[in-house]
Amino acid sequence: MQSLLSNRLKFRLIVTILALALAGCGSGNDRLLEESFEQLYTVEPNANITIQNGDGAVSVYGSNVNEMRVHAVKRAYQRARLKQIAIDVSTKPGSVSITTKFIAGLELDAGEILVDGMRGAATRARLGEGRMFARNCFTNLDLAIWRGNLILSYDWWEKSTFTAQANLAQGNAWAYLPVGGAFHLLAKAVHGEIFNDFGSRAVTKPTAAKGIKIDALVNGGGQATIKLRLTEGDIKIVEANP
Repeated sequence: MQSLLSNRLKFRLIVTILALALAGCGSGNDRLLEESFEQLYTVEPNANITIQNGDGAVSVYGSNVNEMRVHAVKRAYQRARLKQIAIDVSTKPGSVSITTKFIAGLELDAGEILVDGMRGAATRARLGEGRMFARNCFTNLDLAIWRGNLILSYDWWEKSTFTAQANLAQGNAWAYLPVGGAFHLLAKAVHGEIFNDFGSRAVTKPTAAKGIKIDALVNGGGQATIKLRLTEGDIKIVEANP
């Protein structure tokens, strides 16, 4: 989220930012961790304030003192993920910039990965063996599994530009996509089958060497792309009701 604020009077600006990086391993023992950041800055009365926050909430309060207090709360399910969130405040004559930066990358040899509700920052996840869940992520996703299963799901649809792509060497993939969603659907199973609930979307079946694939614009295509590729295994695309 980005906002630009211009103030022509003396002020005290209190900016509260909630920055989230909630991707975790999906374990029932996961505990939400929290860390706070607070700093006071002197600013000019006519300064332009720019705020960029990839995910979370921003609150802005004004007063009549030439200072800005930035209070940020970082939340994540893992200590490593918490440390990956950075609050960058840059002050220059006439302007102040506040940016939350996420390093959205996760690698796991074996186990379970859950990526939930990500927006803004691109997210990359790699899993050697196990299960991966990606839910309601309206941002660029780059997911890969060597051996295991993937579930990509959206409980609702938002009009935004993003690409969610997943590559599996061996296993199965399920994509639960809302009936009202608009996206470019690309799917390919090199050695396997594709089961498609979008009845009006034809599944093309080239020669066995090229596998089975889908290339369809769902509800006009929109600005989003869903891309699934599986070397050995099956893909099921479910037309889910919101």
